[in-house]
Amino acid sequence: MNIKEIKEMISLMKENDITEFEMEKDGFKVKLKKGADFMIAPDSVMVKSQPVQVVSGPGGTKAAKDIASGAKDEVAVEDQNIEIVKSPMVGTFYKAASPDAEPFVQVGQAVQEGDTLCIIEAMKLMNEIKAEVKGKIVEVLVDNGQAVEFDQPLFKIKK
Repeated sequence: MNIKEIKEMISLMKENDITEFEMEKDGFKVKLKKGADFMIAPDSVMVKSQPVQVVSGPGGTKAAKDIASGAKDEVAVEDQNIEIVKSPMVGTFYKAASPDAEPFVQVGQAVQEGDTLCIIEAMKLMNEIKAEVKGKIVEVLVDNGQAVEFDQPLFKIKK
């Protein structure tokens, strides 16, 4: 099972308003549950979701959880030339290939389409997240080793 198949399952869950899905294929078992506070990974490892963050904007204060739970609001972007790179999966964010290695990207660095931005470890698999646009890294929104959620903003890239 690969990331593309997991993404397709998540999309099907959203499209068909399914709240829970479980599948076993070739000895690999995946269980997806909408709105869950915990993700169950192989070997019964539990990963707690991140605390709710408060986002202030022109319309007042709004909990990030409200934004993620279906409200179609997006994080305010002042510049239309900013591309927000979001996590395609739940996992652990790593800014470098190993603890001793240089980060893939840093603030101010120019990136080309297809350049590796980071790695997200999910279910003991290392998944490279690549730039989909050419531009300059404006901001890294998560810390090294931080647990990330599906669709969580990771980087801001100025096109």
